[in-house]
Amino acid sequence: MKFADLVGIVAGEPVFETGLLLAGPSDAATTRRQLSRWTRSGKLLKLRRGLYALAPPWRQRVPHPFLVANRLVPGSYVTGLAALAYAHAIPEYVAETTSATSGRPEVRRLPLGRFSYRHVRAGLHFGYRTLALGDEQQAFVARPEKALLDVVHLHPGGDSEAYLQELRLDYDVLDLERLGEYARRSDAPKLQRAADRVRTLAANTPPYRVL
Repeated sequence: MKFADLVGIVAGEPVFETGLLLAGPSDAATTRRQLSRWTRSGKLLKLRRGLYALAPPWRQRVPHPFLVANRLVPGSYVTGLAALAYAHAIPEYVAETTSATSGRPEVRRLPLGRFSYRHVRAGLHFGYRTLALGDEQQAFVARPEKALLDVVHLHPGGDSEAYLQELRLDYDVLDLERLGEYARRSDAPKLQRAADRVRTLAANTPPYRVL
């Protein structure tokens, strides 16, 4: 296979797996050697074993970090500060994409960004949905209410009033009924305390004004 042939096959894919190239009569060993050579030459970005992305200028679509996060660790979902920032529930830009996984925690630093995976028990894997990211890309992303509860769950003292105020939450973005429902479903006192405090803070916070 020539590199031009590869581009013709995967140019429209933000990321691709080697299985896409090995489905036909091609020789697997030869194809893997070619992928390694193109990676060394800078034409491909290796994200993990068997998962690649075309490097610029050959790619036609820039991979969204949330899509990459899902594909790096199947079964994970994007959550935490990254999901809150994407929903405009917090004002800060968040460079690192955090995901919840039932597997081991890890951090991956790649040319496409920094990706962290935090272990969350299976009983807390809910409250996420398939979110359209634009450019025909989509990913599993926590709803803002679940992303907030995951932040609280993963941070010591995350249920304190001081920490919740530090987040500078936009309460208009949050569905407080859903937040309470998710906290009760979690059956975790820490998350239920956090939900109660968020409701109190929201009730005592004046609405934003556009000047």
